Amino acid sequence: MIFTAHYSSPLGGIILASDGEALTGLWFDGQKNCGDISSAVKCDMPIFDTAAKWLDIYFGGKIPHFTPPLCLHVTPFRRSVYDILLTIPYGEVITYGQIASMLSRDMSAQAVGGAVGHNPISLIIPCHRVIGADGKLTGYAAGIERKAALLKMERRISGI
Repeated sequence: MIFTAHYSSPLGGIILASDGEALTGLWFDGQKNCGDISSAVKCDMPIFDTAAKWLDIYFGGKIPHFTPPLCLHVTPFRRSVYDILLTIPYGEVITYGQIASMLSRDMSAQAVGGAVGHNPISLIIPCHRVIGADGKLTGYAAGIERKAALLKMERRISGI
């Protein structure tokens, strides 16, 4: 069974999803690739409190020093990409090509982009910190404007 809750952020509403134990989804309202939550049950549960605490800290201008319990139902390839995303420091960025190189000499940036674009737990798994090879902001399922705002906030807070 899938459970959901809603969080109000400065950049718009956020949908949280859980299997009852861990966070399985986090998407901005209207975001692309947000999975099928049509049969989800809205309710309060401790995992949503933990995720809301993380979001409160993050949007409050501080670096959360914990990660809520996460449960990813993804391919091993996508998991390897998301594991790298979790290592990108607050306020810093990495390119799709750099991630591809970290995974394999033969990996394409496009394959990495496909995985990043289907990240089920936005923000906490910081896909907004991935940019194009030319340093430009590219694709973000929640919109380029949000990506720019998140990076600007992080850089201001981290002093970068």
